[in-house]
Amino acid sequence: MGVGLLLGRGVPGLDEALAAVEIGSVSLPVALGLLLMMYPVLAKVRYSETGRVTGDRRLLVSSLVLNWVVGPAVMFSLAWLLLPDQPEYRTGLVIVGLARCIAMVLIWNDLSCGDREAAAVLVALNSVFQIVAFAALGWFYLQVLPGWLGLPTTSADFSVGAILVSVLVFLGIPLAAGYLTRVVGERRRGRVWYESEFLPRIGPFALYGLLFTIVVLFALQGEAVTSRPGDVARIALPLLAYFLVMFAGSFALGRALGLGYPRTATLSFTAAGNNFELAIAVAIGTFGVSSGQALAGVVGPLIEVPVLVGLVYVALWARGRFFPAS
Repeated sequence: MGVGLLLGRGVPGLDEALAAVEIGSVSLPVALGLLLMMYPVLAKVRYSETGRVTGDRRLLVSSLVLNWVVGPAVMFSLAWLLLPDQPEYRTGLVIVGLARCIAMVLIWNDLSCGDREAAAVLVALNSVFQIVAFAALGWFYLQVLPGWLGLPTTSADFSVGAILVSVLVFLGIPLAAGYLTRVVGERRRGRVWYESEFLPRIGPFALYGLLFTIVVLFALQGEAVTSRPGDVARIALPLLAYFLVMFAGSFALGRALGLGYPRTATLSFTAAGNNFELAIAVAIGTFGVSSGQALAGVVGPLIEVPVLVGLVYVALWARGRFFPAS
């Protein structure tokens, strides 16, 4: 993050060069980094075992409720509570709350020893809902609900096509690649070779992709972040509260439902994480690259990355304390 901010601030024209080519409204270097990051994780998934996940209705229903009922409501409440005088930043945070995570959550889940098969299923499930529900919920939280509460409303027209492209590119491509890699690898060399020799070779590329994505992302937005530190700090407060509330509440729910540590960790990270690349793309496409809404989207990963890295350690600590048999 620091390297990216320094590059974006210190190298003239770097942000324009990185943003010159886009895939699904996302900078090509960021897109490549995300694909590189997700592929090894999805190649690790045992797709033949995902059936046991789809049969766990407690997990599926809990994830849908947390992601599409609780999460947007929590972000809406925090945005209005902490940014009542900043309509642009508030709107940007609402958009962040509607963009459910489909990329980095796989890394956080893997680092915390969560259930890989469950993560793949929940990410796919919430991606479908993202295509269907994003625009409708955006209309509800920006126009309908504020109107009911006597608050100012915001008009926004979200592109369902852009959301569909984002999901197909950033989930569809690495998911298909990971699935085909496992199927072909196991058929030719067997599961033992695939998991003991092949996966360790490609595994580090997930973290390389993560680091590359973070550097490029913050290089793209270095000027915007460093030029308004006071505004960044104000936007950071509701985001910090959001990540902590969603993670803690989801973790407590998973433990209460008896999901076991791996699925509780997966449930928590899929509920707490957000699809920052989609949120930024939607905010820029709808309100403009220099808008407050876009800045709020940019600050999202600035807070999310270190907080969720920290929550990986919290999850691992909680495993030993609350799930001693895991």
